[in-house]
Amino acid sequence: MTTAIELSKNHLCIPVKHATTYGDDNFPLGLELLTEEELVLFLRIPHVSNSKNYHNVIENLKRMHGLPRIHICGKTLYPIKGIQKWIEEKTLHEK
Repeated sequence: MTTAIELSKNHLCIPVKHATTYGDDNFPLGLELLTEEELVLFLRIPHVSNSKNYHNVIENLKRMHGLPRIHICGKTLYPIKGIQKWIEEKTLHEK
């Protein structure tokens, strides 16, 4: 069973396919690589950005801030551990 992706500012839900347990990072197992839609929710972009186009926000983070990503079969995926490390490094550099 898969939950729907909702990107409104009032309701956020992360899609989870057949995952009911959580790993060490308190994120559903099987989501080590995030899609762009999952990344938008993980980074809480609907809550912190006034942009109507979340894809543009992600593109800016990739281009201007070195957002970690990997390409598999022509799809861009975002490794959650890399994203968490990127957030930590950005936090340390901006203090």
